[in-house]
This record gives sequence, C-alpha cells and structure tokens, in this order.
Amino acid sequence: MKLRNVLSLFDGMACGRIALERANIDFDNYYASEIDKHCIAVAKDNFSDIKHLGDVNNWREWDIQEIDLIMGGSPCQGFANQGKRLNFEDSRSKLFFTFVEILNHFQPKYFILENVIMNKKEWTAIINEYMGVEPVRINSNLVSAQNRPRYYWTNFEISQPADKKIVLSDILEKDNDWRPTSIVGRKINPKTMKREDSNPDVPYTQCLQVKKDKSKAGCLTTVQKDSCISKLEAGRYFDCFNNYTQGVDWRYLTPIEYERLQTLPDGYTKAVSDNQRFKMMGNGWTVDVITHILNEMKGV
Repeated sequence: MKLRNVLSLFDGMACGRIALERANIDFDNYYASEIDKHCIAVAKDNFSDIKHLGDVNNWREWDIQEIDLIMGGSPCQGFANQGKRLNFEDSRSKLFFTFVEILNHFQPKYFILENVIMNKKEWTAIINEYMGVEPVRINSNLVSAQNRPRYYWTNFEISQPADKKIVLSDILEKDNDWRPTSIVGRKINPKTMKREDSNPDVPYTQCLQVKKDKSKAGCLTTVQKDSCISKLEAGRYFDCFNNYTQGVDWRYLTPIEYERLQTLPDGYTKAVSDNQRFKMMGNGWTVDVITHILNEMKGV
C-alpha cells in the first residue's frame, strides 16, 4: 500500500511511524505535530525523515496538502481515571475539537483516533457524534503483556487482533516469576488492617497490591508505581516503603520492560532521561495495536 502524506497529530514519540513500517505501508511524507521536546528528541533519534510541524494549535499555518491518513490520540487527562475527569472543560481534552477541525479541513481518505475508556457514556457519545462513527474497544493485552483497554475511532472496519499470548514473564529482564503489582494509597487501620475510607482519623498509607494473575502487567501510566512487580504472594501489603525493601520484595519496571510492554523496539527511547522515558511511554500507544489497525486499513 502507498499513501501520499501522513499527518500524525499529538505525535508523541512517533509510535505511528513505527506502526506504518511494521505494516509495510509506504508514504511520501510523515508530518508530525508535537510540542514535547523529549518526545521530539526520541522521534528524531529514530527517524530522520519526519517533518515536524510544532504546535497543533497553529495548524492553519501549515503548508501541507494531499493528506491520505490523519491519526492521533488527543490528550486524555480530562477523561482518565487518574485525572480529575473534567471532561471537555479540561484544556488538554479540548484539543479533541482541534483534531476534528483539522480532519474536516484536510478530508483525508483514512483517519484513526485513539482515547481512553471514559467513565461517562455521554463523553464518548460526544466524540462519536463528531467523528461520525462509534469506537472499537481493543485491549493491548492481545498483542502485549499489558492490560491497556482503549477506544479507537476509524472510518474503516477493524476487528480484534489475534491473541499473541504474550505474558509478563516473557518481557521481564529479570525476576521472571514475580507478580504484577501496583502501589496504591489506601486508608488502612493499622490495628485491624482493614480499609476505612470514611474514617478521618485514619491516614493514607502506600500499599503494595499484588495480583494473583501473573500473566499481564497493569496499564502503564506516567507514574511508575501504578505498574510494578513483586515477589510476594498475591494480596495487600501495608506501608510498603517502610515495611518492604525495593529491589528485594518489589521493584519498578525498567525502561526496557516499559518499551516491551508498549511493543517498542528495545532502546527506542534511550535518547532521553529515564524519567522522561517512563512519562512518554505511559502516554504512548501500544505500537502493535496501531499496526493491526493499519493492516486492516490496507484491506479497505
């Protein structure tokens, strides 16, 4: 398949560019709109042919045309469980409407929009109305060792990816028998060791919550403690930072493990600091999900 020009909005670290390559889709130009300097550094470190456009809000100044594919994941912080869920009042989530303006202006042959699973159906309904289609829900756990359900809006039919049956132990650099876990603030009464969320006298403490199922990591976010691993048996462990030893009883995932969970090449994000690597991968796409969607597009 050959495309004229591809426009990637909110491009991040150019996951879309990797997916095009894996799907064997040729194109004349890959245009990317991104403002995060660290993401741009990673994109440039891996691809010298990307044409960077800068801030999406300046799209009327772009000298581009004949766009065959527009894809992007507009910022989700206004919808995500970890955020304040401000809906379209969040300045970042309002950028969805900028995506729509650009889509309407360029009228590409194909489009792909990704976003989180939203708590309120009316939020999804607004996006459905503007996009003119309903989303397909795909969980990254079909192509990686990470549970990461997302919505994908396209103007062509897409199916579910085949299950590659990848498990967490397949991608870990070490400690392959450890369990997925997260560190969560909970109000635990130290006398009873029970949750008392409504008790103002019980302070929050950080607890290790070790999962019984070893097969899949939790959804990667920009916060490392949301997805880590532990050698402990399944259960909740009180005051993990004081009672349990990092590197012995539990540990954070490494940058390479993050990359593998997002189906990126090993070392793809090495051009920036580890903190920035974790942040951009927590915000990023699972590349092999996008590759699957692009392969579906080829059949249209």
